[in-house]
Amino acid sequence: MKAQDFSYDVIIAGGGVVGCAIARELSRLDLNTALLEKEPDVGWGASCRNSGVVHAGYNNTPGTLMAKFCVEGNQGFEVLCAELDVPYKKVGKLVVADGPDEVPALERLKAQGETNGVRGLEMIDGDRVRELEPHLEHAYAAMYSPNSAITSPYLLTIALAENALANGVDIFLNSGVERIDRTPSASTAGGPEGIREGFIVKAGGREFRTRILINSAGVNSAELSRLAGVDLYTIYPCRGEYYVLDTYAGELVQHLVYPVPKPGSGGLGIHLTPTVDGNILIGPSNEYIESAEDYSVTAPVMKTLSEEARSYMPQLNGGFYIRSFAGMRAKQTPPEKGGYFDYVIKEEETCPGLINLVGIESPGLTASAPIARYVSGIVRNIVERSGREVCGKPDFILKRTAPVRFAEQDDEVKAKLIAGDPDYGEIICRCEQITKKEIRQAIENPLGARSLNSIKYRSRAMMGRCQGGYCTQRILQILRDEYGIMPEEIELGKNGSWVLSGGRCDVT
Repeated sequence: MKAQDFSYDVIIAGGGVVGCAIARELSRLDLNTALLEKEPDVGWGASCRNSGVVHAGYNNTPGTLMAKFCVEGNQGFEVLCAELDVPYKKVGKLVVADGPDEVPALERLKAQGETNGVRGLEMIDGDRVRELEPHLEHAYAAMYSPNSAITSPYLLTIALAENALANGVDIFLNSGVERIDRTPSASTAGGPEGIREGFIVKAGGREFRTRILINSAGVNSAELSRLAGVDLYTIYPCRGEYYVLDTYAGELVQHLVYPVPKPGSGGLGIHLTPTVDGNILIGPSNEYIESAEDYSVTAPVMKTLSEEARSYMPQLNGGFYIRSFAGMRAKQTPPEKGGYFDYVIKEEETCPGLINLVGIESPGLTASAPIARYVSGIVRNIVERSGREVCGKPDFILKRTAPVRFAEQDDEVKAKLIAGDPDYGEIICRCEQITKKEIRQAIENPLGARSLNSIKYRSRAMMGRCQGGYCTQRILQILRDEYGIMPEEIELGKNGSWVLSGGRCDVT
């Protein structure tokens, strides 16, 4: 990027998993591309607030983009995670019927999945369910999906962004879009025929110019589309609340365990989800709300989650619970209708150069790479309309290497790591066995994000049973003593979320 030159061929608005996947896909091409994210880091919306499930594609209506991209994404997800050095586990999923009356719904799901091209779906009886999940009670039958998997949604989003950055995409954090104007068409200004007008995007105190604007703003996608002059869409925020169980409960659940989905609901029901880090998630709930920024967790919903989880497995008691959180679905269907509409992914006819992605809810994580390829094709068509050839980069960097996870290494490797760098020998987060070296790597991340949440998502520090009770102070001390960032200057996450306030504070 040239100094003070914010002119691009393509700008992506929104740094969630889909926006970052698009950035990485476009970084394969000889195009000048930027990504704008309103938060101090990528992936802080729906992309870090979900179950991390790689769906198989049987829940989605045949013939929709949602179904097509979910199946395609599932079948390529392991390769994607290998390229980006992101955790991936094919754990399989059980959709459980409590009685014979729910079996026909399972059979319909299986038939729909097979129509979509999902592989390996199988109907199994209660005895087989208990062989797979010995702690699961009251299962009459289930549909087994062996190719359903789990990943880390926030690590994937970060990895996509880092790989895009390494391949030349400019990433601007703290750059929410405030205004969008059109530039005069080149033909009316004396420029070459066929090149239509572009966009002036005001974001983060800067003025950006671009020929193509990609709206990947999630729950804010309808609003951003209106800023660009296309008032066709409405997004209804739908909140899902979760419980997080400690890793020592992980042995109780080996597969994804889902109920039979209820017709017309806005989600897939409260389920048990093992994570790649060994925790179990309970949730999500499903509640339409007014504000897309309201990530509250509520006592009545937490009580319901706990009760429903114990109906699956009575062994799940209060001692397992360490945290709660909420996510947000970008639904196009209003509360009175529920269910799902298909993804909107298209260049708007009334606004050439604007590519809208609206209503990208679950399985958006699974579908992110196929969506990115689809959008890349639209971008190619727009650029080639102007007579310019789009070429691939011969030096595209396909792979990205993640920092070493010290706790996952054997004793011999750990000894070698400590011998090479003594910071590997100092444990900062006791719960998760995270070393000072890993904290430093998280602080020095390529995107330049420095909040405690940015450090947490990259390193897993503060994610253990004590939820940062021990390590937070030590991380603040490292930021102060080794990076010159005073504790009162450090934010938890969003702008203004100061960890400490009331003047200078001593961290010893």
